[in-house]
Amino acid sequence: MPPSPHVPDHGAVLAEVRKVRRAGVVRLRALDVPALTGAARELPRGDGESPGGPVEKVLRLAVSRMGGGTLQTAAEYSLGLAQGTRDWPAADRRRRAAQVYGVSVERFRKHHELMVLGQVAEQVVQLVAQGVPRRGAPVPPYAPSPDRMPAAHRTLRLHIDRRTRTVPVTLHVHSVDLLRDIDVVVSPSNTYFALPAPYKSSVSATLRRAGAHRDPVGGLVEDRIDDELRGWTARHGAPGRAAQPGTVAVTSAGALEGQGIRRIYHVAVAVPRPETNDYDVQPADITRGVARVFALLAEEAGAHDPPLRSVCLPLLGAGRGGLPPLESFGALWAAVEAELARGADWDIHFVVRRHARADLLERLLGRLRAPEATGPSPTEDDR
Repeated sequence: MPPSPHVPDHGAVLAEVRKVRRAGVVRLRALDVPALTGAARELPRGDGESPGGPVEKVLRLAVSRMGGGTLQTAAEYSLGLAQGTRDWPAADRRRRAAQVYGVSVERFRKHHELMVLGQVAEQVVQLVAQGVPRRGAPVPPYAPSPDRMPAAHRTLRLHIDRRTRTVPVTLHVHSVDLLRDIDVVVSPSNTYFALPAPYKSSVSATLRRAGAHRDPVGGLVEDRIDDELRGWTARHGAPGRAAQPGTVAVTSAGALEGQGIRRIYHVAVAVPRPETNDYDVQPADITRGVARVFALLAEEAGAHDPPLRSVCLPLLGAGRGGLPPLESFGALWAAVEAELARGADWDIHFVVRRHARADLLERLLGRLRAPEATGPSPTEDDR
């Protein structure tokens, strides 16, 4: 019988989580966090490590168990676990977390932050206390069971209006560069249509990297998507000048065409703040941009053989843009639902990296589930 796990003290874990909040995960290896390190040793090893090592893996797993919503989002920003925030100063991360709750930074610091970090510590303690689940025992959320992995694709059938027609919507839970056989992938952009460096982790950087043509040893031959986007801005008289938020630029998919991706629609939703590294994203600009995506899709569809039909959307503005996932999805779904309600026959996909966010989207869409899909399904059983 394996030894019982050593459950760490909640107070000790909380003190170390607060230490991580001040330093950020980018400095995690330099921190003295014995309780979190001990928790990492008690958990089963995975196939790989997070960028910050086993302690970051523990923190990410703990935060992923918080059920989505404002609590989880605030925790991700507070610790620098949200996409694009690893190197943010503590003050910037606290400000973003305060925005999630819609309160001032000072009020968040005094009233909300301890609750958020306390819940992170609670999940760390529970992770260790649960240990490795026995066969047949309940599995903690998002932790792979001994004989089953969470489904990377979930198909929902939704009622969009009062008609009998149902619409399939697919949730992809993986990096955007793993998509296959989708006609149009939507990519968030800033209003200058300036792509981030290809080594970064954002959706637009990932698509740029995956769309580049390389030689057999990995050397860059052609940065196809970036070249085409620069050409688009030149043709439309916008090089070096900001476009209106909600504008959509169209490029090919570059090397991703080998995976069945045919077009990339770049939606300008992030407005850079002068003399900072931050952006402002307005939900109305997301809705307007997604509506423009569908208008362009209708214009372009018939010019291709076979016609364009499927489109995949990430959570626009939920990375460096700073929008909570709930707010981002609400803004883009407003345009998607309006398009489908008028009878459009597009094949709709969404892509997120984490199962916690896929669960959030599935809960939000739950009210639209078709009656025949409310019972257990193979997809649901696989989660």
